[in-house]
Amino acid sequence: MDTPADGTARVAPHGEGARVVLDGTALTVGELIALADGAAVPVVAPEARERAVRSWRTARRLAAAGRLYGRGTGVGAQRSVAVDQDDEVAHGLRLLRSHAGGAGDLLPGRQVRAMLAIRANQLLAGGSGIQPAFVDALTEALRLRVHPAVSEYGGVGTGDLTALAQTGLTLLGERPWAGEGPEGTTDRPAVPELPRPGLPEPPALPGPPGLPEGPAAPAALAEPAAPVAAIASGEADRSVTAGRARDAGAPTEPPRRVSVAVHASTATGAPTAGAPTAPGALTDSGAPAGSGSRGRPGARLADGSRLAAALAALPAPPSGPADRPEHAPVGSVPGRALAPLPGRVPVPVVLQAGDALALLSSNALALAQAALAQGEVGMLLRATHAVAALSLVAVSGSPQAYAAPVHALRPYPGAAHAAGEVRRLLGLPGRPPPDPGSRVQDPFGFRAFPQVHGCALDACERLREVVEVEINCPSENPLMDPDGAAAYHHGGFFAAPLGLALDACALALLQTAQLSAARLAALGDPGLTGLPAFLGAGPASSSGAMILEYTANSALAELRSCAMPASAGHAVLSRGLEEAASFAGQAARQALRAAHAYAVVVACELVASVRALRMLPGSPPVAAFAAAAAALPAGTDDRPLTDDVTAAVELLPLLARL
Repeated sequence: MDTPADGTARVAPHGEGARVVLDGTALTVGELIALADGAAVPVVAPEARERAVRSWRTARRLAAAGRLYGRGTGVGAQRSVAVDQDDEVAHGLRLLRSHAGGAGDLLPGRQVRAMLAIRANQLLAGGSGIQPAFVDALTEALRLRVHPAVSEYGGVGTGDLTALAQTGLTLLGERPWAGEGPEGTTDRPAVPELPRPGLPEPPALPGPPGLPEGPAAPAALAEPAAPVAAIASGEADRSVTAGRARDAGAPTEPPRRVSVAVHASTATGAPTAGAPTAPGALTDSGAPAGSGSRGRPGARLADGSRLAAALAALPAPPSGPADRPEHAPVGSVPGRALAPLPGRVPVPVVLQAGDALALLSSNALALAQAALAQGEVGMLLRATHAVAALSLVAVSGSPQAYAAPVHALRPYPGAAHAAGEVRRLLGLPGRPPPDPGSRVQDPFGFRAFPQVHGCALDACERLREVVEVEINCPSENPLMDPDGAAAYHHGGFFAAPLGLALDACALALLQTAQLSAARLAALGDPGLTGLPAFLGAGPASSSGAMILEYTANSALAELRSCAMPASAGHAVLSRGLEEAASFAGQAARQALRAAHAYAVVVACELVASVRALRMLPGSPPVAAFAAAAAALPAGTDDRPLTDDVTAAVELLPLLARL
């Protein structure tokens, strides 16, 4: 992996887009976000595909020696019901059809694409026993920029059964593909739904040595076909042609792993300025174009020149190593995700025995949503350092609460980092000198910021660690032994670590959001700022920025509801056999909503802090203030502040770069 001095990793350009290597072991959240946003295309590592081939052969061999759960038996409470060997393929098809019972709204394509990338990478870890043609189809869908239509409800944190069943039927050709339309704005069917009364049994071909004859091997195993996109352009993908070269004895160069650092200029994932949007088209979230994007904070600034001015005011990022590893925030890398290639979808996979349950045994959707939430929260937490620093200056707060010795004595990584970031952004020394004229103590919103915000940083980092473990390991039940000796029945699909990490992150986010609301209230207090009440500049009765407290607390109430632990839920399913659930998917959706609400709270604080600093004599020599002052509307008269808050939300990814 190429890693520059600042600790972030970047995607290297290759042809028409960056590439991310899927090898089943080292996919990062940043790389996953790049794939979800269409800013990179996947490349399968040859050694990982060989691992998947070995797992497929192991499953066939073990199934020939005795029944495997879900292949030679029913599932759940039907686990003891035998399935005839000649009915195993049809049983798998029935399993996919019966489990494709999701309901609710269709999910944004971004979340579904992240799910496809995760499932492909997990299958490459080599524990599923699925035929590798599914890996080929999943990665081809990402390259062609199409995705299945997946319903919101269906998972309870013990496997995203409905979402993956809907995906499986799409991969088989029973359900239509969806994709982004022209200019990347609409989720439209890529092909009409095809009537498929059933799947024919593929012709029998000799299996691998030592195996009985069975269904035809996937085409990619016998003679990999070039992807549709490569055929059209006349250039086959290296990840596919490498298999042919290896089989022919020619030397191959393994693909170089690349990683992503998302640039804040497009971190909200909004369409590129000037890109036309079809009237009435749907956005990636399913909302009408121009109505904003549910699940991502903020909308485009009405005046794009302000955002450009703010970007120009930002200094270059530091070149030295960070004192805490940073990870790519959510959004897209520079440049807009490309639209799908018209009329092109992956070739339908021919189902084989054992494929159905092997595909379903994963929490790939919950992990996708969790990864996107983690990226979003990480970006917002970094931006909060700048916002809190500006508020500290606006109230002439004491730097003593941020002194390095204070945090060296209580060595919590997050708290030390939060304090260090405020010092760095304001140019404060590690040991601030005494100031007899300052306040004895500031309110908690300023004095306890490192401790509270540090917990959010630590929780966000823990969530990243859990996500990256889960997306890089096999979770399938039964699990094929890497040595090919056994199949293990287990509970690795139970997403307790993910659900608890998500709940902890949402709770910590609530805590630091409450301090943001407290700082916002302090900015309207003349006793702390020396300015008119609520930062009004007109007659004494002016309301100024008073309404921002109400807006922030409205968003805070939403965040509070999202912080109720989803893992406290309980379910007894399948005639009592499955008597618990992690509800990780619910926790992931709550985390996404929490990030949206948190962005509004912090944006309200940012509007107030910049307004206060503008009203004080002189301009603080702080880069964050220069960027914010260039982006936010000026004026202190009583007027609607909606545009101000919207602009502040849009500015947060830029402040996260400081």
